[in-house]
Amino acid sequence: MNDPYFFTSNRLGFRKFKDTDLEFFYSLNSDPEVMKHFPSVLDKEQTLSLMKRFNDHIDEHGFGFYAVDLLSENAFIGFIGLKRTNFEADFTPCVEIGWRLDKKYWNRGLATEGSARCLDYALSHLNLNEVYSFTSLNNKASERVMQKIGMKKIGEFDHPLLEDNHPLKAHCLYRISK
Repeated sequence: MNDPYFFTSNRLGFRKFKDTDLEFFYSLNSDPEVMKHFPSVLDKEQTLSLMKRFNDHIDEHGFGFYAVDLLSENAFIGFIGLKRTNFEADFTPCVEIGWRLDKKYWNRGLATEGSARCLDYALSHLNLNEVYSFTSLNNKASERVMQKIGMKKIGEFDHPLLEDNHPLKAHCLYRISK
C-alpha cells in the first residue's frame, strides 16, 4: 500500500483531501468560532468545492493546502499548507502559508508544528526564496503562529477581496526569506 502522505512532522501527516473528509471539513467550515476570522462560514457545497480546489492546486503546482491528520489518533483535523496567491497587492503574486484546524485541536501546538514543517518543505524541497502569511488584525492566535515559525511582520494592508467597510479588511502581513 502506498503511503498517503507527501510528508509528515512529529505528530502530523500531510495529504490530499479525500471524499471521506467532507463531513468533518464541512463541520469545521460551518463553525462560526472556527470561521470568525474569515468572511463567512461555508456550506457543504462550498466545502466540497474548496476541497477540489485544494487538490487541483496540489496537482498543478506540486504543493498546496494539505489535509492534515493527527497521526496518533488517525484523525483528520483540518488543513495546513502553501498556496499561490495572486489577488492584487504589492506583494503578489506570492506563495502564502496558511492553516485552519478544528477548535478541538487548538492550543496544542499543532498549527505551529505543521506550518513549520510546511515552511521547511517550501524553502528546502520546493526551493522557494520566500513565503508570506497574512490574517486579519484581530486574529492574534494566527499571528503568534507566524511569529513562532520565524516569520517577520513587514506591514499591514487592506485585503482587496473584502468590502471597504468589512470588519476583517485590515490585515497584517508576514514574510520569511531564505
